[in-house]
Amino acid sequence: MVHVFAADDLFVSAGANHGDGLGERETLCAGDIYELDSSARLLPLALARPGVSRTAARGQKIAAGSPIGAPGDPVVLSGRLVFMAPDGQKADLLLIRCHSGGLSGPAALYVLPLSPLVPRTEYMLLTAEPAPQDLRLADLLCLSFHRGTRVMRADGTSVPVETLRPGERLLTRDHGAQVLRWIGTTTLRARGSFAPVVVPAGTLGNEGELVVGPHQRLFLYQRDRLPGQRKSELLVQARHLVDDEKVYVREGGYAEYFSLVFDRHEIIYAEGIPVESLMVNDATLAAMPAPLRAEVESHLPGLVQEPHFGETAGEALIPALQSRLRPAQRPRLRVIRSRA
Repeated sequence: MVHVFAADDLFVSAGANHGDGLGERETLCAGDIYELDSSARLLPLALARPGVSRTAARGQKIAAGSPIGAPGDPVVLSGRLVFMAPDGQKADLLLIRCHSGGLSGPAALYVLPLSPLVPRTEYMLLTAEPAPQDLRLADLLCLSFHRGTRVMRADGTSVPVETLRPGERLLTRDHGAQVLRWIGTTTLRARGSFAPVVVPAGTLGNEGELVVGPHQRLFLYQRDRLPGQRKSELLVQARHLVDDEKVYVREGGYAEYFSLVFDRHEIIYAEGIPVESLMVNDATLAAMPAPLRAEVESHLPGLVQEPHFGETAGEALIPALQSRLRPAQRPRLRVIRSRA
């Protein structure tokens, strides 16, 4: 299950296509200003679980019970869009085409936001590119730790994430040593929303270079809460730390990612600092390739995890958070290593 907006929910408020809703990639004009309709609502789109082959990206179909479309209708990823908000933050979206009765049938256009969209906010279209041909929606679930990232085991040793195996015990912040139940992996072209974020050694107190997916969340603790922040514990996506000086995006070639699943949604340690594990719920299970879903369900039948209590950093907190990450202010931001 993924959640999408109807393409018409995004409309051009200023520019060459003024008044038009979001259309196919070829009809879009860079520089147009878009807004999300204030009445827009995310719609659930249920997808049949694809196979493991890379051709599955071009053979995804709607599952039974989907409020959108009919069972078996083909779903095609038709583009990747990058917008820029007034505060300079980029928003990534995937264009999805749902056909009725086959690829030759009429199609309805939807957009899957990979970044939050806010009504009554102006978004400038920067680029409209073809969707990655080898992308499966399930791949979006596994953009966690890049190959080579060292993860801490229960005995205090750190090993590259690709050497871990289900059944090993890792150190968690809240529940001590916990058994690793499942490892997900995917390899994608390191471009745009799929390019890894690099946090050089020492930037957040990390022992080595931390390389993670852009939407992977890091766990930060602050004595002085940011304005509007309810809790001291903050989960922040790696992409929000990018300033192209201390933290940057590494594009080019391929990126191999690994995700780790436990009995609970945990805070674990990568390169010595706390980060989240993959949270498993109905939506993530539904989008997993069939063999991977079967593996998770066989080890963890009925598993539906609650999110960690840490507060997610919303868009309004990002400017203040980034200002605290500047070298002169970094001592105000503290990374919790262990409760023990």
